[in-house]
Amino acid sequence: MNYKNYIEKNNILLPSHIAIIMDGNGRWAKKNQLLRIDGHRKGVKIVKKITEICGQIGIKKLTLYTFSSENWKRPKKEISALMKLLSTTIKKEVDNLNQNNVRFTIIGDVDALPDEVSNSLKNAINITSHNKGLNLNLAVNYGGRQEIASVCKDIADEYKKDKIDIETITADYINKKILNDKFEPDLLIRTGGEFRISNFMLWQIAYSELYVTKKCWPEFRVSDFIDSIIEFNNRERRFGKISEQIT
Repeated sequence: MNYKNYIEKNNILLPSHIAIIMDGNGRWAKKNQLLRIDGHRKGVKIVKKITEICGQIGIKKLTLYTFSSENWKRPKKEISALMKLLSTTIKKEVDNLNQNNVRFTIIGDVDALPDEVSNSLKNAINITSHNKGLNLNLAVNYGGRQEIASVCKDIADEYKKDKIDIETITADYINKKILNDKFEPDLLIRTGGEFRISNFMLWQIAYSELYVTKKCWPEFRVSDFIDSIIEFNNRERRFGKISEQIT
């Protein structure tokens, strides 16, 4: 199906920024009597398909929760396999991303990752930095609370050095620090059926529309992704106002 034509024909409004909590790789693997890493490998294939459709239909930014700061608590064997899979995938796909005008970026503490992973991520950022198409943004070694705490430390340091006064520290000021001229997710998708945020983009999703599907990430299809966008179109985003003020 030509989803771009479908979207244009039906006047479907696209979210500018979609964020996804890609949950359920392990459960999918267990259900299919496979190893957990097999679930992650299958998940990589879904990432590629969703990235491609985002570029085709005109989504500006896609943020994927890839590895949280809490995921270090998992078994060492699984962590090692995940790091290898991440590094291998980025090296394999970077040329394809570049050819498709995709700009690759990262949020999270990249320097705390193994050198091979960190270097492959930084290399992909450099190679694709000039591209103007879809911004594929991976959250790697990322935690929402940690992000907010880091910004608070930066602001405290500014105040200590008399660069700002206390009245400067407003919600808008913090917002600019966290977003850094980037835009917030319009739509947050979570696969796997769990109704929780899992320490993901806690500040940024204040006004995001939430869409939860019971399908695990390896089961998630392009058609499911389009369904989430259609559902987004059926929502009324009021931002604190009432319906009469929106229409």
